[in-house]
Amino acid sequence: MQSETSSKIPATIVTGFLGAGKTTLIRNLLNSANGRKIALIVNEFGDLGVDGDLLKGCGVETCSEEDVVELTNGCICCTVADDFIPTMEMLIGRDRDIDHIVIETSGLALPQPLVNAFNWPEIRERVTVDGVVTVVDSAAVADGRFAHDEDAVARQRVADDALDHDSPLEELFEDQLGCADMIILNKSDLVSDIAISRIEQDVGGQVARPVKLVRAANGNLPVEVLLGLESATENEVANRKSHHELHHENGHDHDHDHDEFESFVVEVGAVENPTQFMEALKAIIEEHDVLRLKGFANVSGKPMRLLIQAVGGRIDQYYDREWESESERKTQLVVIGLAGLDRGRIESQLLSAAA
Repeated sequence: MQSETSSKIPATIVTGFLGAGKTTLIRNLLNSANGRKIALIVNEFGDLGVDGDLLKGCGVETCSEEDVVELTNGCICCTVADDFIPTMEMLIGRDRDIDHIVIETSGLALPQPLVNAFNWPEIRERVTVDGVVTVVDSAAVADGRFAHDEDAVARQRVADDALDHDSPLEELFEDQLGCADMIILNKSDLVSDIAISRIEQDVGGQVARPVKLVRAANGNLPVEVLLGLESATENEVANRKSHHELHHENGHDHDHDHDEFESFVVEVGAVENPTQFMEALKAIIEEHDVLRLKGFANVSGKPMRLLIQAVGGRIDQYYDREWESESERKTQLVVIGLAGLDRGRIESQLLSAAA
């Protein structure tokens, strides 16, 4: 007998903090989709849609550029009615067939309101939540930056005018874990076996129900592991309430101590020496305590663009695709950090570094 959910389009929600490896995980998923026709919703915060652009440029036949939708008006869980629901209605209303929908949330997102949106009548009839996948940066947790009982919590939240929840990151981390059907301990290759075992115990202990914990390096997991969970999570979202929801239900309207963040885009000229440029980026990140830096660089004499992704002092770089036109060739970087960044000095240093 066919189940109620088997005739619906399955959707996977991928959540986790900035730099945990969500985009890499999704790109690998697309490359191993085995013919599945996948639509993507990317909730990229900021003025430069780096993640969406990266995914659009992956060249995977089963996920064309028209199947990637970027939501850039702020944290997706706070713009559900304005952005997410109309986007879902658009995707499922098209003539184009979809086998699976993958949603990459911003690092700020509470998964619970997003899951609840799947109970919207027009969506519930056509789509089910196959599973919520929370990606954890194992190296960061090992350093105490995301463990809820540690003082040194990573500050990767971004200022967002649309944001209507201001939970401390330890609460947000717990909420992302608490809503998960699967937790990916990414970058597990960067920590010791003892450390990853301790992380498994700590993370698993923060979830009140059984949940799958999977180790991964560079977001490499078989598509069969990530898709086909058949969790129908929307049916039990009431059992996965966030701290924010519980505070409101209990009539509490208290303020939390939290940090203010800011982000801006810097455009510089062509990079003459990429090795020196990366060394300069490390120095700039350290001097200004930049939390996150990402973008694309136009390297002189190279037909391909250089992708740059930095979390703290750790910088990943590789050439991802050729520039589509001369007008597109430019070096653009998104800089994210605590409010009060010396924007003028950072821009000046980046300009000097590229020359």
